[in-house]
Amino acid sequence: MPDARSYIVTGGAGFIGSNLIGELIRRDPGAAILCVDDCRSGSCANVVDACRRLAGVAYPGDFLARSTSEVDWSELLDDAQPTAIYDLAAITDTTVDDEQAMIDCNVEGFRSILFSCIETSTPLVYASSAATYGSPVAGRDREAFDESAAGEPNNVYGFSKWIMENLHRTVATECSSVGAEDPAVVGLRFFNVFGPGESHKGAMASLAFQLSRQILAGKNPRLFTAGEQARDQVYVMDVVECLIAGAQPNATGGVYNCGSGEATTFNDLADAVRQGLGVSAADRPTEYFEMPASVRAFYQDYTCAEMSHTKEGLGWSPRFDPKSAIAKYAAHLNAERSRYTGRHDNAHCGNDSG
Repeated sequence: MPDARSYIVTGGAGFIGSNLIGELIRRDPGAAILCVDDCRSGSCANVVDACRRLAGVAYPGDFLARSTSEVDWSELLDDAQPTAIYDLAAITDTTVDDEQAMIDCNVEGFRSILFSCIETSTPLVYASSAATYGSPVAGRDREAFDESAAGEPNNVYGFSKWIMENLHRTVATECSSVGAEDPAVVGLRFFNVFGPGESHKGAMASLAFQLSRQILAGKNPRLFTAGEQARDQVYVMDVVECLIAGAQPNATGGVYNCGSGEATTFNDLADAVRQGLGVSAADRPTEYFEMPASVRAFYQDYTCAEMSHTKEGLGWSPRFDPKSAIAKYAAHLNAERSRYTGRHDNAHCGNDSG
């Protein structure tokens, strides 16, 4: 194992991955970073922005522009000997209905990474999803989701993540059956993640982002009737800290929830956005519209992560209150918009910083 720490982040040009890279560099400036991303939905701009915003530096690492299924992971791990791998690469658009493409992209690359990490005893933390729960009884009763309630996803995205977890469980069971040490593999079921760096996600960006953009464009925020749907909204830096905790030596392998542990109604979320932007409900009232039938078929009206197992297994708990973080995030989007607009207002002065 090299003296210097090194990390591989797949999907590192995406929303969560770029924030993870920026935080790893901030915590460990001398570490070697390899970002693996085919840029299908991510962007190099995310990496540049996260390194500036979180670490105050230019990205110092390497970049492999390939999908995870195109990489020879055994060879790469032999060469790089990373301290940990964070596998965040996936098609994350839950509206994609091409089942073959979704499963092939999300599962096959993970399969190779998983077995290569087991062979080399490399810690692996991978992204699963609250979509693995589907619509459990706990959601109907508006109770927190215990990890054991998953397994009946409503869409192929959730199914692909469930298959990844099944592969993980199979490996862990096989190791246990032969008396081998538990593999250092942690899966995290991300709930609704929001925060800086998601502008490239388009329609899949968080509701906090979408509502902030609507209001900043002079429009009223729009919600499904009657705004009482509630989701576990978790700030991206909480997610990043949970990812890092999952690769620590004291982490217990397994699959854990990664959320705030609170359900925030969409109405409360809209109020938090208005607070962050300094506008009143009278000035920008919420407009409600009926949920389309195509969305209704797989929609989760309620999600909330039960976080006690995560605390026990990873020694980690969320730090950010969702509504306060949403308000601060809306203010950040407003400031970024002003900064961006200001740059272009001064373009005639020879400012070519882009």
